[in-house]
Amino acid sequence: MGLNSTATAYNFGQFGSTLLKGDGAKLLLNSDFAKYYICAVTMVTAVKFELLESLDGGIGMAMPNTAFVGTEALKVDATWNKSGDDTTNEANEDSDPVTNADEFPAGLTIYGMWDNVELHEGTAIAYVAPRPDYRTRAKQ
Repeated sequence: MGLNSTATAYNFGQFGSTLLKGDGAKLLLNSDFAKYYICAVTMVTAVKFELLESLDGGIGMAMPNTAFVGTEALKVDATWNKSGDDTTNEANEDSDPVTNADEFPAGLTIYGMWDNVELHEGTAIAYVAPRPDYRTRAKQ
């Protein structure tokens, strides 16, 4: 019996991955043509991030059951800035509470929606999945 679920593909990394190793290693998927986002990061060794930016800054994804954590008071913004009365930092929507002083241990996998991941140190595997709006993204 088959299973028709995108969750199966997302959970097993069916859409691909990239090995990031050392200071400055990055995966940047925020162009107008990017059809994927980073859905999970597994730490191969202890990792410190330089950047861990939320997908499109958490704006306009039209996903009402998804919450974005803002950095000002770490409040949940369940509307993803659609109404304009958000709790995120308007000057930099990609602000992130993770700094390069935060160390993630080897073997840990974090799940989320990012379009830019850059390492400060360590080795990690970044897994990708199709963006929720991939069908309407610009074509190269």
